[in-house]
Amino acid sequence: MSEKQIGQILQERTGLDDEALAGALRRQSVLEVHRRIGRLLVEESRVSEEEVMRALSEQGELPYLQRIDPDRLDRNLVKDIPLQFLKKRCILPVLDGEGGVLIVTSDPLDVESFDSLSNILGSGCRRALCLPDAIEEAISRYFYQHAGVEEESDAEQGDEGAPRVELSTDEQAEDLLNLSATAPVIKMVNSMFFQAARSRASDIHLEYFEDDIRVRLRIDGVLHDLQRLPLQHASALVSRLKVMANLDIAEKRLPQDGRCKIKIGEDEIDVRLSVIPTSRGERVVLRLLDKSTARLDLGELGFSAPVAARFRALVRSPHGIIPVTGPTGSGKTTTLYSSLRELNTEERNILTVEDPIEYELPGVGQMQIRPRIDLTFANCLRHLLRHDPDVIMVGEIRDPETADMAIRAALTGHMVFSTLHTNDSATAITRLLDMGVEPYLVSSSILAILAQRLVRVICPNCRTETPVDEQARFALRIPEGMVWTGQGCPECLHTGFRGRISIGEFLEINETIRDLIMNRASAEHIKRAAIAGGMKTLREDGLDKVRNGITTPEEVIRVTQDAPAGDAQAAD
Repeated sequence: MSEKQIGQILQERTGLDDEALAGALRRQSVLEVHRRIGRLLVEESRVSEEEVMRALSEQGELPYLQRIDPDRLDRNLVKDIPLQFLKKRCILPVLDGEGGVLIVTSDPLDVESFDSLSNILGSGCRRALCLPDAIEEAISRYFYQHAGVEEESDAEQGDEGAPRVELSTDEQAEDLLNLSATAPVIKMVNSMFFQAARSRASDIHLEYFEDDIRVRLRIDGVLHDLQRLPLQHASALVSRLKVMANLDIAEKRLPQDGRCKIKIGEDEIDVRLSVIPTSRGERVVLRLLDKSTARLDLGELGFSAPVAARFRALVRSPHGIIPVTGPTGSGKTTTLYSSLRELNTEERNILTVEDPIEYELPGVGQMQIRPRIDLTFANCLRHLLRHDPDVIMVGEIRDPETADMAIRAALTGHMVFSTLHTNDSATAITRLLDMGVEPYLVSSSILAILAQRLVRVICPNCRTETPVDEQARFALRIPEGMVWTGQGCPECLHTGFRGRISIGEFLEINETIRDLIMNRASAEHIKRAAIAGGMKTLREDGLDKVRNGITTPEEVIRVTQDAPAGDAQAAD
């Protein structure tokens, strides 16, 4: 073991100055409860957690693992070790690659846990250090790999005295890693959720067929088959999901909607469940919202620099309305939440009307519509205006009354954000006019319209250059050459893509566009004028990301429609 103090090592490794170290030492000396100097420096943002861990590795002369390779996991190493012990002590035994055992821990001073595992696994175990999050991820990955439906027989023989796990619709979250001593159908549901979460799925679809049930996951906007289950499990499977969402398990004739929370390791996921009756049985769709991975920063959404800069400037306007348009699943709500987060200061009163509330924003008053008791968007907005808001978000403009009230709110000194289901930016204007909103109200209240889509990002681990496909080259009017594509690897689940990014079409309302609105011009004429004024279409923005190696031509074609005749000139 090195004789150097941890502070000295951090100074050598990170350039930590004497004053910062001395301040942390003074703070450590006056605390009633002893705190480690590395932790204090991390809390003060003087060093990162990884830098502290690497320094501890050097001090203790222990190997440091940046991540735990899945190939090192061995079921036999942990089969006799309680899961709660591994999670609580943040420790995990893995193979060292040389036939031995490496006990990975986040705390080099936790000798007791190391000795306990060494007694179970036998002598010869060595220690290594790793960040807590990476150990937690490895524990989760182990149970994902080995706690599948095939172990149902083990669950049937579980300990009847095991504690019962409760789950509620609002407050309490169930940890799906605690899979032992559970009934087969519960284990089946837990495994399904676990695989969906680890696959980065946004939705789970349960569909009835003649002989079985098909489970599909929507990953990065595209559906993939997960597994097929025997039909005899159908009733119990749907009933378990209904119990989790506090729905009526006896009602099989009417559609039902509910929600619950699940917990996987340290990640808490909101689940929205929708059940509809079909001719073969009840079809279920589960929407998963992992708040730990949600990006609510305008700078991280992927819009081009000019669009992001102009959008950022306009959201800070004192009044007006900015609609965000696109189909379901195009990222509209995330963009609006990012805008609210940027505006959320103590000087502003921000209120929202939503269906449903997807993210909880501290300091923002959020209302959930309830049509059954006549609490609609329009009614909520009417009452909300009496609370003197500076910024308002209306989840969706669905009807003429909501459209009229939202636009009048923008004209009376409020900044209003909302969404519309239209295919492009120009069509949003004609949609409002078709709802009965007067042209002078539309032209004087709307500041800009953002149309957006989500395209899949090429996996960085398996990206390679390939010749552009002839069909894609013709559809996008791009020259021959090389483009980046993903070949598929375990990191991207062999899809060639990992994650999604936004492409945008930002239509600012200038005098030319206002004149066209007042004359009730068609969406095509408005779009041509916007392009002539410098607006990039969705397809052109997507092409920029193809040229930069972010996505593929096929992705851009998949999420954007053919450009009208006026766009061809702009593209050329």
